[in-house]
Order: sequence, then structure tokens, then C-alpha cells
Amino acid sequence: MAHILVAYASRKGTTTEIAQAIGKELQAAGHIADVMEIGSVSTLAGYHGVVIGGPMYMGRMVGDVGKFVKRFSDALAKLPVATFIVGLTPVSKDPESMAYMEKALHKAVIPLQPVAEAMFAGRLDPANLGWLQRWMIKNVKSPVGDFRDWTAIAEWAKELPGKMGF
Repeated sequence: MAHILVAYASRKGTTTEIAQAIGKELQAAGHIADVMEIGSVSTLAGYHGVVIGGPMYMGRMVGDVGKFVKRFSDALAKLPVATFIVGLTPVSKDPESMAYMEKALHKAVIPLQPVAEAMFAGRLDPANLGWLQRWMIKNVKSPVGDFRDWTAIAEWAKELPGKMGF
């Protein structure tokens, strides 16, 4: 049984819910999983592995993820780490956009070498946005709705203990 931290950044709650689902799967597999917002993590002592996730906004993964990686770089270098990024890019399945999203994930977690990584489709609810953001998504014809694939998220999470060596 491993003690695994699922550390996440979230702006509108979508990534929070994905992180909670990952934690639930890890617990169902018999591990101890703590699901925590990145800013509330004070130490990595006692953890056997870490899952780091966050959303992509304006072509980049939110900065909190990179700050977390830098803050805990020494500890993370000694632990198996898995990463995930959430956004609307997977909805389109455009190979060029998917490659860009993957690069954004890698850039945010440099110098880590994750044992597993994933890109998940998120949720975009205009009701939770300000008028300028609603105007922007309308003008770029952004897909609107909840595109999270809970089965894919659960399957990825179920594979994590094996990939982390537990």
C-alpha cells in the first residue's frame, strides 16, 4: 500500500473533480490517496508518489503547477510522478493542437520525467464566466459543455500504481 499525493491546480472546479476521481480510484486500489490543491501542500514527506494536474488556459498550463514543481523539485526528483492536464483541446482531437497541449504539460513540469501522463477534456460552462470571457469563447467558436470522459480518467488512474512501481 502506497501513500500517494494527488496535487492539483484548478480555476473553475473542473480539475478539482478530476483530481478527486483519480484519488478515489487510487483508494479503491488499496492505496492511501490525499487529494490537495497545490497551494495547500506544505511537504512531500511521507509520500511514495505524486500525481500533479492542472488546467490549460490561454495556451499554457496554469503557473501554479510550475511553481509547485520548482518548490518541491528536490523531493519530486526522488519520487515517481504522474502528470495530467485538462482543457478543451482533446474535444477537437486535432493532432497539432494535441501536440501543443502535450508540450504545455511538459514545459510546466520541467525537469520532471513523469512515469505517466494524460490529457483530459474538461468542461466549459459560460454561466461561470465573465462577460469578456463569454465574448471570447463565442468569437473563437469554442466548444461549450462538459466533455470529461470519466471512464478514461478512471482507467488512467487504475494504471498509475503499476506505473509508479507499487
